[in-house]
Amino acid sequence: MNKITELFKIKYPIIQGGMIWNSGYKLASAVSNAGGLGLIGAGSMYPEVLREHIQKCKRATSKPFGVNVPMLYPNIEEIMKIIVEEGVRIVFTSAGNPKTWTSFLKQNGVTVVHVVSSSVFALKAQDAGVDAIVAEGFEAGGHNGREETTTLTLIPMVKEKISIPLIAAGGIATGRGMLAAMVLGADGVQVGSRFAASLESSAHDNFKESIVKVKEGDTQLTLKELAPVRLIKNKFYQEVQDLYETCPTKDELVTLLGRARAKRGMFEGDLIEGELEIGQIAGLIHEIKPAAEIIQEMIIDFEYARAEAINFQF
Repeated sequence: MNKITELFKIKYPIIQGGMIWNSGYKLASAVSNAGGLGLIGAGSMYPEVLREHIQKCKRATSKPFGVNVPMLYPNIEEIMKIIVEEGVRIVFTSAGNPKTWTSFLKQNGVTVVHVVSSSVFALKAQDAGVDAIVAEGFEAGGHNGREETTTLTLIPMVKEKISIPLIAAGGIATGRGMLAAMVLGADGVQVGSRFAASLESSAHDNFKESIVKVKEGDTQLTLKELAPVRLIKNKFYQEVQDLYETCPTKDELVTLLGRARAKRGMFEGDLIEGELEIGQIAGLIHEIKPAAEIIQEMIIDFEYARAEAINFQF
């Protein structure tokens, strides 16, 4: 047992990121059944769709699972009401002020974790009363913090400031990455990109296949004026870069982005015009596998790496 396995009552300190268009009940329940903590990604779900996924997840696993909620999304009041009504006991919040909903959730018996990109925000989340922090580095896929701090430097900086459990995220897809994060001070890890390329991910097969084809340098953080997001370079990404050459206004960027780009790319499989959100670590992901196999590979790799570190001599 460590702080994270004790907090969530799970076997391994591995949390599956609640990624939009990837993290339905099938993935969340598979990860939880394999000993990690599965998260349903509420960010891409209408409230009643979320309720359906929660109910299906409860039928698919007797293990703990949670819901990830980006707080700047619409229908937040209804989403929080559904979470409480359905008896969800773990919520990861992000993209907003943790003070807004932490007290409400904790009063209803929910363990609350907040995702941050800096030690400043980590302290604010701790002061708001959350039970743990996810510190996510610049390497991560999807929407990122504006600070552009890498996981290697972010984790020890946050660890130095907070007293509650710390979960590392961003650029972690292997047991060796997990060990490195824990050596730096993390109590557990949140893994996104590796589970996006799992059999149970709700993403389109086209998107999953594009993940395993990613090589070093194939992703880039862009659209910082709106909400920084790391994308696979495709036609849409190039259109964004071409627009930047004209010194665009924020409104022009919004117009180009349009609506439902992420759904179009990740859920519907449009690899040309869609938004393909994935982390830099995709360059180490070479195969689509079941979530349970991914977790077991991480644990075996972690143990091998730890044994090697113990035997290492200067």
